[in-house]
Amino acid sequence: MAEPWWRTGPQDVHRLEDRVSSLYVERCHIDRDDNAIVLVNKARIVHVPAAYLAVLLIGPGSRITHAAVALLADSATSVCWVGEQGVRLYASGLGTARGSQLQLRQAWLVTRPKERVAVARRMYDLRFPGEDTTTLTLQQLRGREGTRVRKLYAQHSERTGVPWTKRDYKAGDAFATGDDVNRLLSAANSALYGICHAVITGIGASPALGFVHTGSALSFVLDIADLYKAEFTIPLAFDLAAKGLTTERDARTALRDAVVQHKLLPRIVTDVKQLLVPDGTDLPEKDLHGLWDEGNTVVSGGRNWSDSFTPDHHVDVIPPPPEEERGPRRETDA
Repeated sequence: MAEPWWRTGPQDVHRLEDRVSSLYVERCHIDRDDNAIVLVNKARIVHVPAAYLAVLLIGPGSRITHAAVALLADSATSVCWVGEQGVRLYASGLGTARGSQLQLRQAWLVTRPKERVAVARRMYDLRFPGEDTTTLTLQQLRGREGTRVRKLYAQHSERTGVPWTKRDYKAGDAFATGDDVNRLLSAANSALYGICHAVITGIGASPALGFVHTGSALSFVLDIADLYKAEFTIPLAFDLAAKGLTTERDARTALRDAVVQHKLLPRIVTDVKQLLVPDGTDLPEKDLHGLWDEGNTVVSGGRNWSDSFTPDHHVDVIPPPPEEERGPRRETDA
């Protein structure tokens, strides 16, 4: 049996960048056998070492046991419940991170306009290597990115001979519209989102706190995935369409192979950390487990502070609601 995560050290968990990027399963029973998860359907039984997976994508028609979920959590494997063909993310489980430092740093950056713009600009810099973007506004950078992507579509269409008109996508149902290239793009992008989501949660950042994208539980996932679409999913979709490989499974497996070949996982880890914690920025080595105090200071937790309380010490006390607003009293109420 694997040791619970609170008794394991970093050396006991396989490095995220060394793992298989993702595994998509659907219409099967997921169980546990020692340190492997077991995938069972009518055709066969497959054993997969849990500690070598970055993310397990669970599709429709699947069921998973408590033991399997516990193993995946102990192995620091992200678990995502996704929709048909892996397009929509409904829920996700715990990743490898056991600390809050990176997430607190991300929240600090995203809530300060100057720092947020700086991170967004660094993201665009990654897309335009060798170009000077320091004088461009965010609006100009968005325009330049749109032009770059439009040119990429045209270039890959000419290269592969696959016709291209425009990006056609229906939110919430990626396969309801569009031609083969559009459907392949949707499938490959969805798989890329899952991989980026696994890395972001795995290293302790928040998938919701985006810098370019906002207003979504996956805003930062979209930010990071956009860094790699021009290199991975766009050429991949045109190449597959040219070969007549047009199913969502073709897109997922091809992207998985490309991620391994080009070592994308360690690259995502490095890029996320560099965006949030540039060279020269230090983070605490461990969580403080303290109590927030006025003046943006932290006092120690795990102690009774009644000794230091004085009547003139400012404390915001929220009174309980009136008896008539509390609702009927239950037998289990204290």
